[in-house]
Amino acid sequence: MKITWQGPLERLDEYMWRIPRSYRPDMKRDAIIFTDEQGSEQVRVDEAPEQLANVACLPGLVGDVLAMPDMHWGYGFPIGGVAATSMKEGVISPGGVGYDINCGVRLLRADVPADEAEGKMAQIMDVLFEEIPAGVGSERQRGFGLQDLRRALTEGARWVVEAGFGEEADLRHTEEEGCVRGASAEAMSKRAMKRGLPQLGTLGGGNHFIEVGRVEEVFDRAVARAFGLEVDTLTIILHTGSRGLGHQVCSEYIDTTLKASRKYGIDLPDPQLACAPLRSSEGEAYLAAMNAAANYAWANRQILTHLVRKSLERVLGDVRVETVYDQAHNIAKIEEHLIGGRRRKVCVHRKGATRAFGPGRPEVPASYRSVGQPVLVPGDMASGSFVLVGTAKAMELSYGSACHGAGRSVSRGAAKRSIRGSAIRQELAERGIVVRASRDVTLAEEAPAAYKSLDMVVEVIHGSGLATKVARITPMGVMKG
Repeated sequence: MKITWQGPLERLDEYMWRIPRSYRPDMKRDAIIFTDEQGSEQVRVDEAPEQLANVACLPGLVGDVLAMPDMHWGYGFPIGGVAATSMKEGVISPGGVGYDINCGVRLLRADVPADEAEGKMAQIMDVLFEEIPAGVGSERQRGFGLQDLRRALTEGARWVVEAGFGEEADLRHTEEEGCVRGASAEAMSKRAMKRGLPQLGTLGGGNHFIEVGRVEEVFDRAVARAFGLEVDTLTIILHTGSRGLGHQVCSEYIDTTLKASRKYGIDLPDPQLACAPLRSSEGEAYLAAMNAAANYAWANRQILTHLVRKSLERVLGDVRVETVYDQAHNIAKIEEHLIGGRRRKVCVHRKGATRAFGPGRPEVPASYRSVGQPVLVPGDMASGSFVLVGTAKAMELSYGSACHGAGRSVSRGAAKRSIRGSAIRQELAERGIVVRASRDVTLAEEAPAAYKSLDMVVEVIHGSGLATKVARITPMGVMKG
């Protein structure tokens, strides 16, 4: 393992490590990394710790900046980074959200046992690949109109349900009920709208996927029962976001907020951390555009849910598919948290991290409020995924946040150079996993060896108490863009 970052990393306990603010004179807060002893060495293989130290230099931070165990290098913030800023003195940073705004995961469950679907998995994956446009730049042949797009931006998944592509229960089990307030299509450029219009209802490429699997193991029966999960439950996981629209919003507002940083005299350790005060015209405009892109992503996943239902009905007949939960990964949210002994409204940036609210929080769906919010942690194509549940401890330690996946250990470029996609296809077939992908190079980029150990990441989250294990899902079929 080649070590590239040589800075200080102090062990606080079994799962918490600290880059002290004394490391650099411009750091305003400590930087805390949730990981274990083995992971503490892995985080040094790129400059992600230095990026986290950079985040600790931003103005208006209300507490320490954090990184989850799936942390790796990103744009501005490291992927896995979490930071909360004051509404009065704080800033909002597009680099703290990312290019794929509200890239997120939706977990569905079907009322057909997985054993019954297993023999038809090749047919299921064929129909999904036929119904759902996938791949970089993928577009729907029969798209939506401009008025539809505007409604998706301002009303999110609710517009989709009202249009007949879903049900109220989907909204009740979606973060923010699929629509965050304060969105504005007017804060978005014509270029962003043009990119988003033909891509509404598509999966996209990169690490986006649809995974059909089964609940292999249950760790907490009471919570699993509340989530409607038991051993051999047939599950479907959707992972996608705001597509080209979100990318365009991020690109344009990085330029806007970089100018704003200079205008308001904000000294940046890295121009990729371009930001604007939350109470500035530039900050308010980005927040409105980001919220609209987040709503687009929830609308997108809702349309894909409808297409998954159609696909399963074609193969399995009369089957009911319900939404367990839908959560955002890349987003900045205005939330209330107990900080310094008092409740404060703050802006929580989660970049490659997810909300993990504990029991009793009003934001948690009513049917889950007594146990806590579902936390969905997908891994690589071979490892499957975990379902966890948020905790009261997460509210104390991480602004109610947890990891969003296994996290890359090898870049896409390096994976393509060293791994053959055809070999991955064969390896997964030998494990009984049916794969559908537009190109073998996509499989190489997303090879299991390119990711950290899912078990390690989840054990850190479970052991630290940010979220606790509920169930493990193993894949039977995987569709990649």
